[in-house]
Amino acid sequence: MNVLASRLNRIEDSVTFQMLQKTNELISRGIDVINLTVGEPDFETPDYVKEAAKLAIDQNDTYYTAIEGKKELIDAIIKKLKRENNIDYKYSQIIVSNGAKHSLANVIMCIVDHGDEILIPTPYWTTYKELDNLANGKSVFIKTTMTNNFKVTAKQIREAITPRTRVLLYSSPSNPTGMSYTRQELREIAEVIADHPNIYVISDEIYEHLNFERPHESISQFDFIKNQLIIINGVSKSYAMTGWRIGYMAAPEWIAKACKKLQGQFSSGACSISQRAATAAIDMTTTLFDERRAILRERRDLVCSILKQIPDIQFIVPDATFYVFIDISNYFGRYTGRRVIKNSEDMVMYLLEEAYISAIPGSGFGEDTCIRISFVTNLELLEKAMNRLKIALEILKSVQ
Repeated sequence: MNVLASRLNRIEDSVTFQMLQKTNELISRGIDVINLTVGEPDFETPDYVKEAAKLAIDQNDTYYTAIEGKKELIDAIIKKLKRENNIDYKYSQIIVSNGAKHSLANVIMCIVDHGDEILIPTPYWTTYKELDNLANGKSVFIKTTMTNNFKVTAKQIREAITPRTRVLLYSSPSNPTGMSYTRQELREIAEVIADHPNIYVISDEIYEHLNFERPHESISQFDFIKNQLIIINGVSKSYAMTGWRIGYMAAPEWIAKACKKLQGQFSSGACSISQRAATAAIDMTTTLFDERRAILRERRDLVCSILKQIPDIQFIVPDATFYVFIDISNYFGRYTGRRVIKNSEDMVMYLLEEAYISAIPGSGFGEDTCIRISFVTNLELLEKAMNRLKIALEILKSVQ
């Protein structure tokens, strides 16, 4: 009898990769599906970053690295945090891992115990809930609304806190909504946290350099909660290095030490070649970010201009990332000849099988009224995809 450990029953498969698999199955059959699922930029890793990796190979930098990361990469991270976020960290407070997801897993497994509560604003990135489940914690979801740009308020956080609250976990800029917090909003949240010294903030800032409307604001600027703050970041999104698998965390020393201990048993240090590449990336100037933000902004504007032509949907023009989160709940109860649309999963399957565009159901992000699309492909394909979406929803609109 094949019996798996019970802990696996506490987590679910990634909804993103489930949809990606279904998309690829159709593509493999020769169907012209436009993929709007994954959060992976279509930009290339910068040439000088690749050159740094090639040099590392030529220099035989192919041995085990320190568990916490190579010294030159940690030095680059420390300089980056000072240069871009105006916050000081020591070497002993930085841990480099195999992607930001790994960094998140390390932190949650180290500070969340059985029954501890993690406050998670909804919509949330799918992995947050699953990591909490794996740690035997209790997810406490704080519902946000489109009216408030899908951002949690300090008042909501204060009201959600109980004696069992251990962590506030959020992302800014946000996956899946594409919205980011302002300085004032973060200050108000920080002031609430400061009143509860046993609560820790995990601030996921992986989309930091993909803000369109204003510079990135980090809660780390409020140093009165520095001892309660864990910053998660990495090179995947902004630097177009998803496959290199380098993330990092900056945290109080005792948390970093615990994560080093855990990582030492799970994976040891991250890939030596990838760390050399990441060092070159983090040391770079921001010119590349400006160029790529301009491209993504143009794509965002195209997508949103077509979405505005579609009746009975609602969305907020994202001020960051490369996602649009679309409320399609007005289409629930409508049908075609083959299916009734009852929820976000029905909608994405309808769009995939009938319109040949793939999206992610909002149910995976804790908001079943919405779907998420990624605008990480070229303008021609995006226009084609949005027109397919428009026609598909018009068909639903006319068959009630």
